[in-house]
This record gives sequence, structure tokens and C-alpha cells, in this order.
Amino acid sequence: MALKDLPADARPREKLLARGPSALSDTELLALLLRTGTRGRGVFQMAGEVLARFDGLAGLLHASGDELRTVNGLGGPAKRSELLAVLELARRAVAEQLKAREVFGSPDAVKNYLQLHLARRPHEVFAALFLDAQNRLIAMEELFRGTLTQTSVYPREVVLKALHHHSAAVVLAHNHPSGTVQPSRADEALTQTLKAALALVDVRVLDHVIVAPGQALSMAEKGLL
Repeated sequence: MALKDLPADARPREKLLARGPSALSDTELLALLLRTGTRGRGVFQMAGEVLARFDGLAGLLHASGDELRTVNGLGGPAKRSELLAVLELARRAVAEQLKAREVFGSPDAVKNYLQLHLARRPHEVFAALFLDAQNRLIAMEELFRGTLTQTSVYPREVVLKALHHHSAAVVLAHNHPSGTVQPSRADEALTQTLKAALALVDVRVLDHVIVAPGQALSMAEKGLL
């Protein structure tokens, strides 16, 4: 059924305006954003299928443009670009939180931010959050791609980036495309190597976060730093 054919009190837009966005389900919110379905497939059915495809709203927020393109009804640029815009707004909103306050005053926000950026990448990406003396975010940079080892991640480059941003501390991060967030021995060895290198220029490593779709692990919380 098209949105315009629903009773007025069941239409997502009218329901949102009358009762607030929290009154809408994930499917209704997504249907409101999509506006129309496809031939023989109403917008609510399409919204439900999109959420199922990505295992819910959190998975959808982590989806890439290429992944959205494979969904029936999102092959064209219009709807896909709107969803990607929402994703980018979510990333920027979290980034603003991290820039405005101490990063470890909101550890869940750090994990969510890193998941939004890295969790659904098809290859491993190593990144760093560069922090000021109050542990507020200065910048995030993706530094290396590929299997992470002590030979593929160059400590010198990480140190140079930290100095460039005048960082007092960093949070290291990378993703595991395999879906598990358990650190390998190589992850632990790399963390210690970078911690020692950055200590030479008086930059602290506060954490190393590993992310995968729907999961995040803090090595500091696990006592591995």
C-alpha cells in the first residue's frame, strides 16, 4: 500500500508530526525516508526487506554505497544518495560529540563512531583518532589497508601523523571483516609496538578498538593495552 492510501493517522509523516519521531517504528521511519516502493512492492514491504537485509537499523547505518546498490529499489541514485546522506549525518553528529567533550566520557560513542566508519569495510583498515590534551577528538585518519602486521603498519607514519595534529593521545582502531572482534597476537604485538613508538614523542595510546558489524572491542577494557 502506498503511503498516500493509508488512513491519515497511520501515515508515518502525520504520525511523526502528531506524536513525535519516537512513536514510529524503524520500518515506519525508513518508509518515510524511502517514500515509495517498487512495482508490486509497497514502501513498507520494501523498508522491512531493507532492514532485514542489513540485520536492522544499526546494520543499515553501517552499509556502504555499493551494498545499498545491490538492494532491489535502491539501484538508482536518488534513494540511495538520501540514505547515504543520513549515514553521513549520523557520523558527523557522533564526531561533533567527540570533539566537544572528553572521548572517554562517552566510550560507547567512540565505538559507535568507529563502527560507522569501519565496521562493514570488505578489507582491513587501520585508523587512528588523534586527541588533544583534554582527550577531545581532533581528527580521525585512515592510515593503512590490508592485513595488519608489524610490517604493513609503519610506526613512523603513525608518529608523523600524531605530530602533524599536535596530538597528546591517540586511539588506535581497525576492523575485522571476518566478523569477530577478538584481537589476534599480531594485533596485540602491533599495539605494543605503536605504544612504544608514540611514547618517544610523548603521545599516549589510550586504546585500540576492534570493530565488526554490530560489535566492538576495547583492548584497554580487556586489559590488553
